[in-house]
Amino acid sequence: MTWQYPWMLSLLVLLPLIWWRWLAPKPHSAVRFSSINWLKHQGGSFRVKSRHIIPMLRTLSVGLLIVCLARPQKGNEETRVFSEGVAIQMVVDRSSSMRAMDFNVDGRPVDRLTAVKKVFEEFVMGGEDLDGRPDDLIGMVSFAGFADGQCPLTLDHAYLVSTLSQIEIAGERAEDGTAIGDAIALAVLRLGDLDRKRGILEANKIKSKIIILLTDGESNRGEIPPAKAAELAATDGIKIYTIGAGTTGLAQIPVPGPFGNTVLQRIRVTVDEKTLKQIAATTGGRFWRATDTDSLREIYTEIDALEKTETEEKRYMQYAEIATEGLDLGWVNIPPILVIVLIAVALEIVLANTRFRKIP
Repeated sequence: MTWQYPWMLSLLVLLPLIWWRWLAPKPHSAVRFSSINWLKHQGGSFRVKSRHIIPMLRTLSVGLLIVCLARPQKGNEETRVFSEGVAIQMVVDRSSSMRAMDFNVDGRPVDRLTAVKKVFEEFVMGGEDLDGRPDDLIGMVSFAGFADGQCPLTLDHAYLVSTLSQIEIAGERAEDGTAIGDAIALAVLRLGDLDRKRGILEANKIKSKIIILLTDGESNRGEIPPAKAAELAATDGIKIYTIGAGTTGLAQIPVPGPFGNTVLQRIRVTVDEKTLKQIAATTGGRFWRATDTDSLREIYTEIDALEKTETEEKRYMQYAEIATEGLDLGWVNIPPILVIVLIAVALEIVLANTRFRKIP
């Protein structure tokens, strides 16, 4: 506890004057009576014995009023953390080749998209060797033959993960394909909106903007070539980290069987590493190859380390005026001192004019 005007406490030395004035001899009115000897042996009543409560209340009120003038304050330290986050657009391939069953999750074989969902959720929310990205704005674009904005840049990562879980592999031939260039261009457009919509950045400063592109094929659809889309990203200062997912050569893909069942068929799949490396190099990013779930998780761990969120901790001391705000000691709550002063003054006035009233 601190005092704003500690010198005011020196006025407390004047408190004895209240008692001096109370106890000083005063002229009294005389009442003619033959003898008061018998009264001397009767003893004082409770009212007489407790008459000193009046100067006690006055001393209390004046003393506390002096304390209020000294302005006692209690400091409460408050810590605020400011973050410089990263704006991330996740671009996920959902073409039919993502059905390939060459990944594992919890010891069971799964398709590539299921593994991507699992690791990406860990990257966002935390898990395994990943700490999560709580201070980053993250959005998502999915693509097959066309690019779709699935989730805008948001700090509501629970909603993002929920949206991710609902993405399905393209099932119709008309929507199948791999439009890498269109997907990158849409992600660049979404990240560019941050410069036009500053309201979302009031609580978050953006340290950098990145795109994480994950695909398992070659660009064969779309209107914008991947190289052109990469140049657009580089112009806006956006880095693209590219990930080629899946094994090279033959991969097992579930297909309808002759009896209405599902069978695994080996189909040749290829990843256009040359294009993905070129995209990364154009924007100052990096290229990785993920052949299984563990290597995919390691890639996200590296990206997590490359794009660290910076935090700055600042401490503030907030002072509470005990005279007007009270004091919480944990086990007891002391009301504001001015309230106690008003109660003491009111009680003195009431008692002096009722119970302890002097006549004449």
